[in-house]
Amino acid sequence: MASRRGPDQQPPGPQRRIMRTQTAGNIGEAMLDSEVVPSSLVEIAPILRVANEVEARNPRVAYLCRFYAFEKAHRLDPTSSGRGVRQFKTALLQRLERENETTLVGKQKSDAREMQNFYRLYYEQYIKKLQSAADKADRAQLTKAYQTAAVLFEVLKAVNLSESVEVSDEILEAHTEVAEKTQIYVPYNILPLDPDSANQAIMKYPEIQASVSALRNIRGLPWPKNHEKKVNEDILDWLQAMFGFQRDNVANQREHLILLLANVHIRQLPKPDQQPKMAFELYGMLAGNVSPMTGEFIKPAYGGEDEAFLRKVVTPIYETIAKEARRSKGGKYKHSDWRNYDDLNEYFWSVDCFKLGWPMRADADFFSQPPEKLQVDKSEDRKPITGDRWTGKINFVEIRSFWHIFRSFDRMWSFFILCLQAMIIIAWNGNGDLSSISEGDTFKKVLSIFITAAILKLAQAVLDIMLSWKARRMMSYHVKLRYILKAISAAVWVIVMPVTYAYSWKNPPGFAQTIRSWFGNGSSSPSLFILAVFIYLSPNILNVLLFLFPIVRRYLERSNYKIVTLMMWWSQPRLYVGRGMHESSVSLFKYTMFWVLLIVAKLAFSFYIEIKPLVVPTKEIMEVPIHTFKWHEFFPRAKNNIGVVVALWAPIILVYFMDTQIWYAIFSTIFGGIYGAFRRLGEIRTLEMLRSRFQSLPGAFNDRLIPKTEDKPKKKGLKATLSRKFDEIPSNKGKEAARFAQLWNKIITSFREEDLISNRERNLLLVPYWADPDLDLIQWPPFLLASKIPIAVDMAKDCNRKDRELKKKLDADNYMKCAVRECYASCKSIINNLVQGDREKVVINDIFTKVDEHIEKDDLIKELNMSDLPSLYEQFVELIECLSRNNKDEKDRVVIILLNMLEVMTRDIMEDPLPSLLDSNHGGSYGKHEGMTPLDQQYQYFGALNFPVQPETEAWKEKIRRLSLLLTVKESAMDVPSNLEARRRISFFSNSLFMDMPAAPKVRNMLSYSVLTPYYTEAVLFSINALELENEDGVSILFYLQKIFPDEWTNFLERVNSSEEELRGTGELQEELRLWASYRGQTLTKTVRGMMYYRKALELQAFLDMAKDKDLMKGYKDVESNIEEDSKNERSLWAQCQAIADMKFTYVVSCQQYGIHKRSGDARAKDILRLMTTYPSLRVAYIDEVEVTSNDKSKKTIQKVYYSVLVKAASPKSIDSSNPVQNLDEVIYKIKLPGPAILGEGKPENQNHAIIFTRGEGLQTIDMNQDNYMEEAFKMRNLLEEFLKTHGVRPPTILGLREHIFTGSVSSLAWFMSNQETSFVTIGQRLLANPLKVRFHYGHPDVFDRLFHLTRGGVSKASKIINLSEDIFAGFNSTLREGNVTHHEYIQVGKGRDVGLNQISMFEAKIANGNGEQTISRDIYRLGHRFDFFRMLSCYFTTTGFYFSTLITVLIVYIFLYGRLYLVLSGLEEGLSNHPAIRDNKPLQVALASQSFVQIGLLMALPMMMEIGLERGFRNALIDFILMQLQLAPVFFTFSLGTRTHYYGRTLLHGGAEYRSTGRGFVVFHAKFADNYRLYSRSHFVKGIELMILLLVYHIFGHSYRGVVAYVFITISIWFMVGTWLFAPFLFNPSGFEWQKILDDWTDWNKWISNRGGIGVLPEKSWESWWDKEHDHLRYSGMRGRITEIVLSVRFFIYQYGLVYHLNITKNTQNFLVYGASWVVILLILFVMKAVSVGRRRFSANFQLVFRMIKGLIFITFIAILITLIAVPGMTFRDIIVCILAFMPTGWGMLLIAQACKPVVVRAGLWSSVKTLARGYEIVMGLLLFIPVAFLAWFPFVSEFQTRMLFNQAFSRGLQISRILGGQRKDRADHTSRNKE
Repeated sequence: MASRRGPDQQPPGPQRRIMRTQTAGNIGEAMLDSEVVPSSLVEIAPILRVANEVEARNPRVAYLCRFYAFEKAHRLDPTSSGRGVRQFKTALLQRLERENETTLVGKQKSDAREMQNFYRLYYEQYIKKLQSAADKADRAQLTKAYQTAAVLFEVLKAVNLSESVEVSDEILEAHTEVAEKTQIYVPYNILPLDPDSANQAIMKYPEIQASVSALRNIRGLPWPKNHEKKVNEDILDWLQAMFGFQRDNVANQREHLILLLANVHIRQLPKPDQQPKMAFELYGMLAGNVSPMTGEFIKPAYGGEDEAFLRKVVTPIYETIAKEARRSKGGKYKHSDWRNYDDLNEYFWSVDCFKLGWPMRADADFFSQPPEKLQVDKSEDRKPITGDRWTGKINFVEIRSFWHIFRSFDRMWSFFILCLQAMIIIAWNGNGDLSSISEGDTFKKVLSIFITAAILKLAQAVLDIMLSWKARRMMSYHVKLRYILKAISAAVWVIVMPVTYAYSWKNPPGFAQTIRSWFGNGSSSPSLFILAVFIYLSPNILNVLLFLFPIVRRYLERSNYKIVTLMMWWSQPRLYVGRGMHESSVSLFKYTMFWVLLIVAKLAFSFYIEIKPLVVPTKEIMEVPIHTFKWHEFFPRAKNNIGVVVALWAPIILVYFMDTQIWYAIFSTIFGGIYGAFRRLGEIRTLEMLRSRFQSLPGAFNDRLIPKTEDKPKKKGLKATLSRKFDEIPSNKGKEAARFAQLWNKIITSFREEDLISNRERNLLLVPYWADPDLDLIQWPPFLLASKIPIAVDMAKDCNRKDRELKKKLDADNYMKCAVRECYASCKSIINNLVQGDREKVVINDIFTKVDEHIEKDDLIKELNMSDLPSLYEQFVELIECLSRNNKDEKDRVVIILLNMLEVMTRDIMEDPLPSLLDSNHGGSYGKHEGMTPLDQQYQYFGALNFPVQPETEAWKEKIRRLSLLLTVKESAMDVPSNLEARRRISFFSNSLFMDMPAAPKVRNMLSYSVLTPYYTEAVLFSINALELENEDGVSILFYLQKIFPDEWTNFLERVNSSEEELRGTGELQEELRLWASYRGQTLTKTVRGMMYYRKALELQAFLDMAKDKDLMKGYKDVESNIEEDSKNERSLWAQCQAIADMKFTYVVSCQQYGIHKRSGDARAKDILRLMTTYPSLRVAYIDEVEVTSNDKSKKTIQKVYYSVLVKAASPKSIDSSNPVQNLDEVIYKIKLPGPAILGEGKPENQNHAIIFTRGEGLQTIDMNQDNYMEEAFKMRNLLEEFLKTHGVRPPTILGLREHIFTGSVSSLAWFMSNQETSFVTIGQRLLANPLKVRFHYGHPDVFDRLFHLTRGGVSKASKIINLSEDIFAGFNSTLREGNVTHHEYIQVGKGRDVGLNQISMFEAKIANGNGEQTISRDIYRLGHRFDFFRMLSCYFTTTGFYFSTLITVLIVYIFLYGRLYLVLSGLEEGLSNHPAIRDNKPLQVALASQSFVQIGLLMALPMMMEIGLERGFRNALIDFILMQLQLAPVFFTFSLGTRTHYYGRTLLHGGAEYRSTGRGFVVFHAKFADNYRLYSRSHFVKGIELMILLLVYHIFGHSYRGVVAYVFITISIWFMVGTWLFAPFLFNPSGFEWQKILDDWTDWNKWISNRGGIGVLPEKSWESWWDKEHDHLRYSGMRGRITEIVLSVRFFIYQYGLVYHLNITKNTQNFLVYGASWVVILLILFVMKAVSVGRRRFSANFQLVFRMIKGLIFITFIAILITLIAVPGMTFRDIIVCILAFMPTGWGMLLIAQACKPVVVRAGLWSSVKTLARGYEIVMGLLLFIPVAFLAWFPFVSEFQTRMLFNQAFSRGLQISRILGGQRKDRADHTSRNKE
């Protein structure tokens, strides 16, 4: 038997493909060798599994199975041509040789007889034994037994054949039965549809039976000829026979359809009387199509053969898509040159798709490729095609251009441009007040906006034609005509408007006069212009009317009347999507008011603060004559100082277009806060608030989470909105209290299982599971009642019979009153249960009767002496302690305690003697008889006791345990639970019950749903090695987690009842440790545990729904404790709960690489299998890649076949307990694919292949960095009811959920990111959903209407690159197809986010790239055009507009500084230095203040603070805000601004978008300087240095703000931006200022910068490789992008042009030759550099000395020239600095142009020189960055400050970072020293 891997040995690291050497190395693992099989030999895996199974019982049979597997492997691949086959065969053969020797020892029978005996034994013992299988587990075992028997017979037959022995008839008969049953008993997913499984609980549901029966009613269906009839055939079998569908595909859809029909049928009221005739209806649909040619019915054309539909329909379409995907070169190629999924999908929207024919014609245009691909297609078995038949783009062309922003949202831009024009005209004319608009001339000038509007319309029409040009082939005639007519119409209006405008003036101004001179000076006619305007506006007037009546608009857009179609055709092309999207009048009113208020505020601010104050200074500047310049002015006679005006107005104009985003942030904060308050957020946010409202909680549980038996009218109105009250539950005896107890305790138990609370806290939080029949009151959790009894006893003792005071105190504390009542009732119950003697019972009854009378009369305090109550209390506590131990040796002690209690009660407390005690003392009669009574005749008081208590039930134990807590806990439990996360969760959950949510239906009647999680290669479960592996600082993940979560670590140790040292002792404890750590990371294990809470919640809720009163009072815990017994009985309550959970919930994890991981022995496959075993209802889908050897022996080729596979864990129970347990998976469905599934983006493709395995009406998409909570899972059925409600005019299609970011406590950066994300998923999306109605899907845990989306393109668009942010496109798609996206905040799901700067930056880059791609997408274009105006504004400012505004924010800084550079270098600033517009420009200061507002993150801080204020209180919000500033949050937000700007802009210009894997690990490592340089060089460092140079030049030569405070305020934010962009990566880098690490970083960076590149050299290893990759996007940019890049690069030449005239040696001349001379200097420098480079290459080896002399001569010459320039013309040190500032940007500009023109430069042979120059620049930039960091690292306190700042949040959680960074090393050193000793 092969050796198994020990617990300390770790499996090999992750591999993406099976290596040729891998399989051989892993074959030795006994439990996994059946899985680690090359894909081409996959057929032998079942044989190896059987060998493993039988090995313990009969090693020889196992050997024979493996030998047969080896022979079969040789037959499958005789030449061993498959990947890894040769190594596998060799390893298996070696093992067989070893096993043959060991198994032959003691062998008595032949192999054939051995096999026959074993087969017979197996059949008798296992198969016959299990044939009466009732439960699911036995059914699974029987399935497994039949499969094993089939394999054993196959081996037996082969062995008998080799030994020429015939198989006995008995075995043949048994095998015949096995073969039949093997076909029936196959692994199933949810429904066992074989005939023998009718007794399973799920199959007994009448709805399931009705659905199965309806499908099997196939009377009247015409079957194909030669079809073999089978048992229980149904409609899907008929479809398979007619179309040639795959068997497993049909089986999957059969189960899906049955479950869907059953779930819908359950909710139908009343039930239909007769079954639907599905077969009749289906055949009617298919056969109802009559051929126009022959008049015959059209029949399915593909049938008979298996997989016919796949081969003849799916594969040709797939191959077309695959070819287009290959043409895209991974999405890098221009979108306009290849068809994506959208294009191919939209081909089928038009009648052109019928040209494909049926059967499909292989030569159809759809399948044709462009000319350049023709040579590739010649090998295919198709008719030759011509390149000009390529259909091209369809309906839309994605072209990289900023013009898309205008084209998609042209109405918005036109509105803002026209408003700007009108405001400038009003401010410029008259007195500049708004009232001046009423003046005739001003009003006429304002009317010129209609001329601008006409020009903008023409621009839009021309843009439409230009950007749609490549889609012209597939455009219908009507669409082409519309484009042409739109352009002609716009052009006509561009002529008509100015002409009529010119003739509307009596005394026309200059512009109008010019036009009139062209057309003749006729008489003026104002009415003509008014008429023209009216005609021009008539479509807009109609649009306004339709806007006011959305119901009419919806009707018109959906109408098919020709007149309506014609009318709508002009406004928008008729498409399959984007119709009828308008909302209800109420929604329209709400979002219209929002935007009207916002726009009014924005325009008022712009007019009065920005535009109006700038008009007068501008007029004055235009009148000042400037004749002297400081450079060579090309236009010295330009009028009105137009350059100065542009420099002044440009930043203002940009701010005008950007600041709507600021106003949106302000208004969204206000409205979002109001909406949040009305939704009752934050009403319970602390434990104190929870305690104060806990009495309402049981009522809230029953009202919200329990189905109502009778419908009560829902309260409406203001009072119901402002206050929410629930009926209080008076007693524990009722069903309501029992239900509350089960739900509440399940939540608390989950807290304990998650280690959020300790055992003590759990006991304090639990309420009794079992209802106590003796207590007629509600039993609150002990944490509310803790310390109440000791305090009450003390109060009673000190009251001196003053009952009024005591009553007052008790009435003030309701929980104390409850505690007292419960303790008294429990005491009464316990003593009555203990005491058995009749006489004692009489006495006790008398005592309790008297006490009850006093309680009823309300004179207890007056009549009884309470001063001795503490004595009674102490005795009772002692009694409870004895009862908790229940030890029979303590019976005498219990008697004494009872006697003491009796004595205290009767002698001290009760002053009146009891009649029953007057004649007895201990039962004796003193004075009545003389002498001694014998001992055996003595009556002993309390002699008859029920002690030890029998039976000691769980209910009794719980009762005693609870009473002990109430009596003994003397300290207050105000801090229970102490864990912050537990507090947050319990507070949010309690708060959510008071929010509006639909009533919960019964589990049976709820909507069914699935959860789908895509997984690639992320962490599944942390290994022990990974947890203990220390980084360079000596910090391991485990150590880190222990410090971050100290209380949870302590709770974990308590739960496993082990110390830290003992955790490594056993494999079980190690597994627990791995799980504990994995549940605190972003692992698949955490996600699966969270999502499986849904199932646990459903099982409990099903129990509460179905349990009878008796079962309900016993509790769910009682059912859980009897699972083993109940699972055998399909009629048991537990089995029914399981069945209903199966019907309602499915969880599929799409582990794309699982098959590859499994075959390569990857640990991740093992961990995924462990998850399937832990959660039997979990399903895993994956793409299987199988190598198949060609049947053609001459070719001997291996081809890959792909399958979409669904697996589950095979039953872990072994038939024979002596056999080792094998954790294996089993295939449920295996559906063949036409090729590799991943053609587009990985994640959406992964989701799309697995979505067919989901079930139900809802689908929740969950990323693998998400988590869920038990208490939230209880609300899922409430949430799903939202699908049945109408929100607006239509029911929702996506239900949005809020998230909690659980990674916020790791570091300051994680905290910033967490707050930013939390505000977006709460207040942000709340507003988007209502009132703005533009919420989409953002990759969050939204729930999709599964049927809606499956029939409308799925939940994931997957085109490469364009759908990079695939999540939001699901929302776009849903909205465009008349969907409705809502947002619900009464339920939350956890989510992890990135926690380090590099991770966050890569995430931000990915999102910015995605938004860049969205900007050019058809979805955004359609939304921008199909939404009404105000909803379009909402869409823009919450999607791509946010990123474009961010881009403008940075652009403002550039425009401002370059404008100032122009003014300074030209001398215009000095000439106008005394002018207010230059010296103290208020509007400019306001504009830059607006820019700063966005820059430092206030745009995000506003909603963030509002949400924190709502949910945690505004004091906490203020404290958090101050803390964020102290922890340099503005630095983080400014840095993020740069990231978003760079990647968004670059994507729009050149592309280059890509998925960036951020990794989801813990950031406890130091990023090297070279890593930071590579990541931020182009996005931040280059731009930061450019801005720094601009500021330096402005500081050296500027005059206007010298000595003015405004100078500081204007430039400080820009300096802050420069500092942030240059040094934030080092500031937020752990150990970023540690001296030793700085030295290591310098060495590493030097090595990287000097390494040569080449093929196969990674960018991380060489600067050259990185440099090439960094500019790779320019290769695919296209001519437009390259030209734009060159134009933008020209700005770097301004420095040289301006600065050379400011040198000391050239200040007296402005001759152009000075500039020419500067270029001579540059060319000379470049020539020298090239000469040195060539010299080094040619002479450095053979003429080293000569080469060094030449270099020395060059250096001496340079020094000589420098000295000469200083001595003769008087060059100063400042001139040297100015020269550097002049020439360095020029060189950089030349580099950028060279990169853009790389093909030309390469052909010219200059590329190596460009590379050398670039390397020089990189070295200089590196030094500029490194020197300040190294200087600061010299001071130790800087590192200390950085550490405290970076990890401050962890400090607040009790983490000492110094211990993390230094403590581990100290511990390690101590350990080493002890070892030495």
